[in-house]
Amino acid sequence: MPNLSALTAAMVQLNCGDTAHTYHFLQVYAFAKAIGEDEKLDARTQEILEVAALTHDIGIRPAMLRFGHQNGKLQEQVGPPVARSLLKGLGYDEALIDRVCWLIAHHHTFDPIGGIDHQILVEADFLVNLNGKSRQSVQNVRDTIFKTRLGLRMLDSLFCQPNPLEGIGQ
Repeated sequence: MPNLSALTAAMVQLNCGDTAHTYHFLQVYAFAKAIGEDEKLDARTQEILEVAALTHDIGIRPAMLRFGHQNGKLQEQVGPPVARSLLKGLGYDEALIDRVCWLIAHHHTFDPIGGIDHQILVEADFLVNLNGKSRQSVQNVRDTIFKTRLGLRMLDSLFCQPNPLEGIGQ
């Protein structure tokens, strides 16, 4: 069975010199892993989720090279073939590769959400991508996208409004 260490190293190499995207996929992976564990996913679904979290943005560099720009839809379009080749080379089985490629092809598609692994991947990506967004944007995503207990807790903790009176007069 392939291990996530080899996949992580391969993804760092694919993003050679692009620390922002490397740190992004590592942060998404950490959030997805934690949420998946909290949701008590079965081992196979957890593995699929973690592989998808590491590879979800694999289409960014190919999109930039082919089109001179990248956006969510281009990532969804060009990412799966790159991921399929990488995962096959690392020894992952076809069923896992098929599901991971589906998740990559839908990680910017929120309606409908296609399974708990898709839900968690979308939430983990938002936990990272909402940094610097307006309070209203965060609230809108909270109201329309987030469903998992730990995802909601993390979102609320990351983007909470500090209480200006906290610690005064105590």
